[in-house]
Amino acid sequence: MKLVFAGTPEVAVPALDALISSGRHEVAAVVTRPDAPAGRGRRLVASPVAERAMEAGIEVLRPLKPREPEFLERLKEIGPDCCPVVAYGALLPRVALDVPVHGWVNLHFSLLPAWRGAAPVQHSIMAGDEITGASTFLIEEGLDSGPVYGTVTEEIRPTDTSGDLLTRLAFAGSGLLAATMDGIEDGTLKAVPQPAEGITLAPKITVEDAKIEWSTPAMRVDRVVRGCTPAPGAWTTFRGERLKLIHVTPVPDRTDLAPAEVAVGKNSVHVGTGSYAVELLWVQAQGKKPMRAADWARGVRIGAGETLGA
Repeated sequence: MKLVFAGTPEVAVPALDALISSGRHEVAAVVTRPDAPAGRGRRLVASPVAERAMEAGIEVLRPLKPREPEFLERLKEIGPDCCPVVAYGALLPRVALDVPVHGWVNLHFSLLPAWRGAAPVQHSIMAGDEITGASTFLIEEGLDSGPVYGTVTEEIRPTDTSGDLLTRLAFAGSGLLAATMDGIEDGTLKAVPQPAEGITLAPKITVEDAKIEWSTPAMRVDRVVRGCTPAPGAWTTFRGERLKLIHVTPVPDRTDLAPAEVAVGKNSVHVGTGSYAVELLWVQAQGKKPMRAADWARGVRIGAGETLGA
């Protein structure tokens, strides 16, 4: 088939690579978000998908919005049979959805109908799920509600951050997306409507969502830290300044600390929660680089009875 691939961040690149290297389909163009300012100089930088497409000599379309007449006209000129999508980042209007013969097929990083929305991986970790996966589905105008072509499953490991899990899903999902394109082309794959039960929503994680509530159990604190790593980054405050929490681990045998109370040992920093303590392993103080929590604690000289948070 002739394909127009839509995607933007690094997590979409493995799927684009899989389609380019399949040898079965032609990636005629990619659609991605416009170049965005990045780095200290805030210079405009192409998206990872745009960079990979340019390396491969593929036409890059960067509409500000996918309803722009110029973009729609070019899409019709290309005449794609199908448009695979991975983390594109913009809503597709009906006029665009109607262009390809086989529609727009999205690779979504959850087992639909679980975790529909922008942050499925983060929410699955924060909810304590043991299994997640990826799904390919036909895009409709509803939120991730279209019929499903196929799925792959992935175990959530006890120490997984959202970055770890998303990386694995990106590579597992790339094979699923390529196989879905093959099945659509040869007519062996039919989309199946999602069940009406089991729908959960995964809206974008805000900075406020990433704030640690020390009155919650230790397992909840651990899940929020892992789910918000690397972005937006779990955080608390210490002496009125923000402290980013990069890596913590529960300490079930320590129950003598009140929620948010800090206890510093020779090479350890423990904080009380609503159940048992957690150990801070890596933190990042405001305006500083990431460092071992024990080194941070020695530098700030934490006193007996001091706490984290407001």
